[in-house]
Amino acid sequence: MFINGKFEDDFSGEWIKVLNPSTEEVNCLMPDGSVEDTRRAIDAAEKAQAAWEKTPAVERGRYLTRIAEGIRKREKELTDIIVREGGKTQGLANVEVLFTADYMDYMAGWARRYEGEIIQSDRPKESIFLFKKPIGVTTGILPWNFPFFLIARKMAPALVTGNTIVIKPSQLTPENAYVFAQIVEEVGLPAGVFNLVNGRGSVVGQELAANPKVGMVSLTGSVAAGQQTMAAAAPNITKVSLELGGKAPAIVLADADLDLAVKSIIASRVINTGQVCNCAERVYVDKKVKDRFMERLIAGMRQVKVGNPCEVADLDMGPLIEEKALKSIEAKVEKAISQGAKLLCGGHRIGNRGYFFEPTVLDEATQKMDIIQEETFGPVLPIVEYTDLDEAIAWANDCEYGLTSSIYTQNLNLAFKMMRALKFGETYINRENFEAMQGFHAGWRKSGIGGADGKHGLEEYLQTHVVYIETQD
Repeated sequence: MFINGKFEDDFSGEWIKVLNPSTEEVNCLMPDGSVEDTRRAIDAAEKAQAAWEKTPAVERGRYLTRIAEGIRKREKELTDIIVREGGKTQGLANVEVLFTADYMDYMAGWARRYEGEIIQSDRPKESIFLFKKPIGVTTGILPWNFPFFLIARKMAPALVTGNTIVIKPSQLTPENAYVFAQIVEEVGLPAGVFNLVNGRGSVVGQELAANPKVGMVSLTGSVAAGQQTMAAAAPNITKVSLELGGKAPAIVLADADLDLAVKSIIASRVINTGQVCNCAERVYVDKKVKDRFMERLIAGMRQVKVGNPCEVADLDMGPLIEEKALKSIEAKVEKAISQGAKLLCGGHRIGNRGYFFEPTVLDEATQKMDIIQEETFGPVLPIVEYTDLDEAIAWANDCEYGLTSSIYTQNLNLAFKMMRALKFGETYINRENFEAMQGFHAGWRKSGIGGADGKHGLEEYLQTHVVYIETQD
């Protein structure tokens, strides 16, 4: 753990085994942090925050730039770690490392650009100023699916705006965060500004949300984890920012470029073995083109290359993250078939070592099936046929989630009609589901509260202070 600018290597508590999902072998041991460890980190962040806030924003940004340089210097090492502990393909892991460095640079660039306001007064001798100020101590609870990038997504906007932070990595993927903390130490970030506490969500995560010294807690995870975080934060009225689950619909119209649609939907389904909250999770395809679409889709899914990314570089998909996830996917496919869906390809575990699962297509799905309503988080793609576009839009919106959605059409009028009607935080048209750092990644309904990235994500870490000054003659 990294607390108040120092690594704590004399940990005397319990240790958690971290497994390689491709081989089921032990990667490393992670300290099982306590409430006391977490409180020490929060106290360190609180102590450091006042001086950090007084540091000019441009200087705060320079630290982020140095961290980005440190990440790039350790690109290969970090890529290998992400592959080993998360089962991510080498190409995607490398993208995550470099994107994280770019994200640090991007957020550093906001140091001179975020602003307050001067507001017009109704009084002739008064000026009204709106200042944007840091919240104070912030905390970040991370998932395992993009573990390295999510450190930057929470830490970079927090630090550049004058906040300090305590991060808790997932207990499934902690090693990359350890290297990140090493880079933080190397660049000389002031002690206490960034802290890292390993442990379980029920212990460390709970304290990061419930501690009265915390001004904001940001979590990326499941709906259940988000509900627990909100409940823990409620007694102190602590601000929460939550990115939770998704059940992204992809709507394929009759005039769509089918080759583009198939390529994009497959890419959005098998990325990180389907374990991405903004993945395409269900497909609505016009009956007029369904047969041609399905022929291309099944052929494409069967060509997806699956294997151990620690051994093979050129893969499309690795394993699921853990045995629990594998059993969940198996059960969901079995349930879909029992409810009437037709298995067209895949549907089974691959081998008996590692948590590999075949890319799977389920046809003849209906709106009320669990596979359409519940988040899958695996390489399973259910298909629903439609004949009326308005009905397809209604089906797409008929979901407790509201993170991302996608449309495939060459008709600009229909694209705009659907943009206005879809109730999701993001919509992708004629492309795969993958957001830009300068956008705003935010969900509706049970997909979350608040958001990340771009100007609006930066402002999640700011609060307003309005000052009224009335002068005298």
